Amino acid sequence: MSLEQNAVTPAFHKSQPAIVSVLGITQTLAWGSTYYLPAVLADPICRSLHVSDSWFFAIFSGSLLLSGLLGPMAGRLIDQRGGRDVLAATNLAFALGLGLLSMASGLTGLALAWAVIGLGMGFGLYEAAFATATGLFRAKARGAITGITLFAGFASTVGWPASALFSHEFGWRGACLAWAALHLLVGLPLNRFLVPKAAPATSEAEAPSPPVGGVSRTMAILAGVFAAGWFISVAMASNLPRLLEALGATPALAVGAAALMGPAQVGARLIEFSLLRHVSPLVSARLAMALHPIGAGLLLLIGPAATILFTILHGGGNGLQTIARGTLPLALFGAKGYGLRTGLLAAPGRILQGGAPLLFSLVLDHGGPYDALYLSSTLGILAFGALAFVRTPQKAQTKKAAAFSIKSGAKTSSTLGRRQRNQHGPR
Repeated sequence: MSLEQNAVTPAFHKSQPAIVSVLGITQTLAWGSTYYLPAVLADPICRSLHVSDSWFFAIFSGSLLLSGLLGPMAGRLIDQRGGRDVLAATNLAFALGLGLLSMASGLTGLALAWAVIGLGMGFGLYEAAFATATGLFRAKARGAITGITLFAGFASTVGWPASALFSHEFGWRGACLAWAALHLLVGLPLNRFLVPKAAPATSEAEAPSPPVGGVSRTMAILAGVFAAGWFISVAMASNLPRLLEALGATPALAVGAAALMGPAQVGARLIEFSLLRHVSPLVSARLAMALHPIGAGLLLLIGPAATILFTILHGGGNGLQTIARGTLPLALFGAKGYGLRTGLLAAPGRILQGGAPLLFSLVLDHGGPYDALYLSSTLGILAFGALAFVRTPQKAQTKKAAAFSIKSGAKTSSTLGRRQRNQHGPR
């Protein structure tokens, strides 16, 4: 590590809560004005432009696909130059995309606007913020990553009412312009002036020993695990009330239970921040993958009476999953090259998320709620099982040391035994 890095890193650590707050606020803005925007504005946009919902969400899915493809490029750029300027540039991209959306008059305008927004999402959502925090705090970034998710866990809670308020006061075009103004007046200054510029992590000492089985094998496993978790999360986000009603819950109970998703996510992240922060991130990752199947099993066994419990468990797992996507690669591979790795790990899930709501909806409509729940639970169980083949370097080294100790002890006992026989002769 250079002298310059040694000089600035302590200052970064002293101001970590302030930097985490800034990144958390700008992430809340980024998610609320993009990913959660269609839930409120899709209907008025489609009515105004005489476009079908199918076409609108096909274009939106295309923007999600684009963001997934751009993730590795964004991570590499943050590794090389730090995240401050990249995140600030995404505020400009979001503002431009939302401005174009406010001026759209048909499918072409919609496609262009969401392409620009997809560009911003590829460079400016969670993975980019996690890579920025890792560039600043190195191996101590786990708490920062959790803190960012605590803020952004309220993105839908803040974003949906804000979009509804803007739309009611100014129309859907004015709502897009209001979000664009927030990116220029709030997000851009916060990211550009309050996030320090970090030197890239280049020290080999910052990278732990390679995981057991090699980096490529572990990367493939994690990519599959995160993709499965992302599929469950996106599928449930778009179909949860329908699923609960199909399983026998009343409409009021289904909607009320679904509203607990946000608090459950934040509650789980608080538990991770307070109780699980000193244990391996693998524990959080395994818990994240297990909670949905556990909740689904209780719902299938007990029936509608377990609706709220299922939602809380699913929401808790979803909250922990977001943290695991940021902290587990850091524990396994270290800070060096973190941005590129998280971009690669997130890409399959980002690509799958566009089709997850449609596929799950088709299973729900044609196979029934039980088949839909079996699908999501099976994915969770497979992801949980796959994590059994992943061990952090520290754990692997501990097992290796223990094996060496046992082997050494056996060798020592054998040597002592031979010496005694040589001294006393055969008995």
